[in-house]
Amino acid sequence: MSADTIPFDLPARPEALSLKALETAVIVIDMQNAYASLGGYVDLAGFDISGAQSTIANIRRTLNAAREAGIQVVYLQNGWDPDYVEAGTPMSPNWHKSNALKTMRRNPNLQGKLLARGGWDYDIIDDLQPQPGDIKVAKTRYSAFFNSQLDSILRSRGIRNLIFVGIATNVCVESTLRDGFHLEYFGIMLEDATHQLGPAFIQQATVYNIETFFGWVSTVDDFVNAIT
Repeated sequence: MSADTIPFDLPARPEALSLKALETAVIVIDMQNAYASLGGYVDLAGFDISGAQSTIANIRRTLNAAREAGIQVVYLQNGWDPDYVEAGTPMSPNWHKSNALKTMRRNPNLQGKLLARGGWDYDIIDDLQPQPGDIKVAKTRYSAFFNSQLDSILRSRGIRNLIFVGIATNVCVESTLRDGFHLEYFGIMLEDATHQLGPAFIQQATVYNIETFFGWVSTVDDFVNAIT
């Protein structure tokens, strides 16, 4: 029996899980300059990104351990085409609620610079560049399962368990984990490898929602120790 088919026990809340590396993927949500770098969209929109640095370090540790254990790493990148056709029109709620789109409407000099594919803002940060064997998937809404290839990519590999890391805990991480729950995926969030947009109680609310209703919550230490 190969190592990636031997179950490992992951401490989690509300209960531990028995997982196999071959059936597990680490889902890296939106670790782009837009969300984690000074001068990126989130910073320009007025959100505090000071917590991103510790999150980046914990994600790097998670990914290094996952790759060593033969666990698939999947990067998600949020954004749209350079003309923002995919972002929608005023007929779309996304047009009204996307803080990136609202920031560009308030500051026309930023038009075409925020979350546009091919631009710096859209790019994955230098500290967490994908490695050979990792998969990148584009998404155009908060949930990575909406209008993307994520579901088929995971199912074609027999992956059922999703370890979530990234930004923002209360937006794209939670949205994707919730949709994964309805698609019969087991979602586990590493709470110290995610960062919220908004005050600290927002992080706590998502942790509560996930461990009570939609999945499981663990930590980087517990994940790394379980697979190494």
